[in-house]
Amino acid sequence: METMDIVLIAGLWLDGGSWTQVAEELGRLGHRARPVTLPGQGDGNAAATLEDQRAAVLAAVDASAAGADPAAGPATLVVGHSAACTLAWLAADARPEQTAKVVLIGGFPGSDGGTYADFFPVHDGAMAFPGWEPFEGPDSADLDEAARQRLQDGAIPVPEGVARGTVKLTDARRYAVPTVVVCPEFSPEQAKGWIEAGEVAELAKAEQVSFVDIESGHWPMFTRPAELARILHEIAVG
Repeated sequence: METMDIVLIAGLWLDGGSWTQVAEELGRLGHRARPVTLPGQGDGNAAATLEDQRAAVLAAVDASAAGADPAAGPATLVVGHSAACTLAWLAADARPEQTAKVVLIGGFPGSDGGTYADFFPVHDGAMAFPGWEPFEGPDSADLDEAARQRLQDGAIPVPEGVARGTVKLTDARRYAVPTVVVCPEFSPEQAKGWIEAGEVAELAKAEQVSFVDIESGHWPMFTRPAELARILHEIAVG
């Protein structure tokens, strides 16, 4: 069995603990999970910026590479969820030679010069969880009331310097990194259509993009952790 370091980056309002069940299952499958607690999302740093979050992700990738055999090629799978798909893509941009594959769960990477995640109002320097109304429908259909309450109670306001940070991409070698889109609340056919229509400019330029379906809402790490871990395992060894 091929063992990989798997860097796990959660989306808005979530900390590294969001991956606990997935990480445990990945360990049972023989991998080394590296959940990232992003600055401003679990460490109390209300002044964190997007660059701080990028640096934390790169530190996890570098730590993974430090224990790898260079002759075996890149051995790090970088996984981004939702808005953090952009952070995973930033890792591929900054460390293309260390990134074996990028996995994008329920989201797509932003483009150079774009704003990271300015989706909801910012008050007192932070973008709080906006409640469930914006996520009604497929996003939250598999969350019962108790799960919704737990997620909302644990949601961490995202610092303005993160949400309104500017995406900066510099190395075209990122397009050669194999990329897998895991499709929870949308289908692979929808994702392909958006890319083909030019709505996801970065993936339209990527050389190798594949798609995997998962029957879940937007947060499969909570509702389908074992299945998500199995999918990541198959991507890692496939």
